[in-house]
Amino acid sequence: MVPKATTKRIPLYFRYLKTLHEAGVKRIKSNEFSKMIQIPSATIRRDFSHFGELGRSGYGYDVPYLIEVFSDILKTDIEKRIALVGAGNLGKALIKNNFRRDTNLNIVAAFDTNPELIGEKINGIIVKNMSELKSIVKKEGITTVIMTVPSSKAQQVIDQVVDAGVTAILNFAPKRLKVPSHVQVQYIDLTTELQTLIYYDENYNHANVDLI
Repeated sequence: MVPKATTKRIPLYFRYLKTLHEAGVKRIKSNEFSKMIQIPSATIRRDFSHFGELGRSGYGYDVPYLIEVFSDILKTDIEKRIALVGAGNLGKALIKNNFRRDTNLNIVAAFDTNPELIGEKINGIIVKNMSELKSIVKKEGITTVIMTVPSSKAQQVIDQVVDAGVTAILNFAPKRLKVPSHVQVQYIDLTTELQTLIYYDENYNHANVDLI
């Protein structure tokens, strides 16, 4: 079983590897990659070791091969159809961006309960009433939901999302929610992330420590 911390870093590795490939870089060593992505080289080597012998001592890692390996792990050749629940300022920003650098990630629907937002068209997507969530999730083959709703409404909303058959949820609210064991929820608490960043910057900046 690959540790969750490693799993969370895979998309980051993949993104930077693609950047290297686009720049014509064919080979990179862990210490060079470490400086680029600000993750200790020991952590990188340990993470990579979970997926076999990806590199060679003294040679480093073959960038195109790593891209192939991580692309297969992330299934980047398969479209992930996503719904967004909560079309406020943050939700609108996410819809407008719509994962431009990751063509397999695609927000195809948006929902809200605010009458002033329902019917609004954002980047080609019309905001629908939450009452339509279940039918649209089924019709569009949606597998993932991003929630950008207030913490006070999050449990009620996630209950509706789970009832619609969604099993992968990204929640932009810090409050931990109750979901069935088969449902995966990833929480993004921007305040906590920023405070953690500031703490490490003030206490460990330039130190060779494993921050993750």
